[in-house]
Amino acid sequence: MTVTTLSPPGRTDPGATVRLRLIEGFELEVDGEVMDAPLATQRLLAFLALHPRPVHRNYVAGSLWLDKSDGRATSNLRSALWRAHQFADRLIRSNRTHIRLAEGIYVDVAEVDAAARRLLFGPADEFTADAKLLGGQLLPDWYDEWVLVERERLRQLCLNALERLSCRWLEQGEIALAIDAAFAAVAGEPLRESAHRVLVAAHLAAGNLGEAVRQYEQYQRLLRDALDLEPSAAFKRQVALMYQH
Repeated sequence: MTVTTLSPPGRTDPGATVRLRLIEGFELEVDGEVMDAPLATQRLLAFLALHPRPVHRNYVAGSLWLDKSDGRATSNLRSALWRAHQFADRLIRSNRTHIRLAEGIYVDVAEVDAAARRLLFGPADEFTADAKLLGGQLLPDWYDEWVLVERERLRQLCLNALERLSCRWLEQGEIALAIDAAFAAVAGEPLRESAHRVLVAAHLAAGNLGEAVRQYEQYQRLLRDALDLEPSAAFKRQVALMYQH
């Protein structure tokens, strides 16, 4: 079988007839209609979406049914594939050894991942991203190990990207957008000092010293209550300089 790779991550095909969304929950849309997919179909599609290259059947079966014997896991995979093909024959491509999503399916995780990487590794003068796009959570109600690992990887990637986005908006003089991106980073991880520091810098750029001080004090209380720790010396120096000006 000739295996065709998925569309490049993050590239949105306006004419895509199948759209798979995993941010903030599972949703499968076929020809403009949201489908009520069985749970087995959801898990298989989500797993393949998070592994965009062809995946060996044994690996898929073992990952999705960790608590089952090899024989039972393989049987469950065959059943899930049958259900998926009955559900919509444009979802999955498979042969005797490997499985992948069908080509041309839009996957929102790929778009989020690509947007974050453009911000972090792309040219400094070329960036477009929506803070809301980077602030979502991958399948928040799912607790499979393969979801937890990918959720945390994507979360860390997006937090770094949101902080970079805020800094870039500041450089462009777009203070409101910088504050919005920094707030999204803080919401993603309230104990993350670097996110609070970016938000304080954005408030200062807006000329709102009171907001900057309140943000620092809020983080200081949160850190003490949660971890019995103090903000870093660098953050304290940043705040001390605020008072000097």
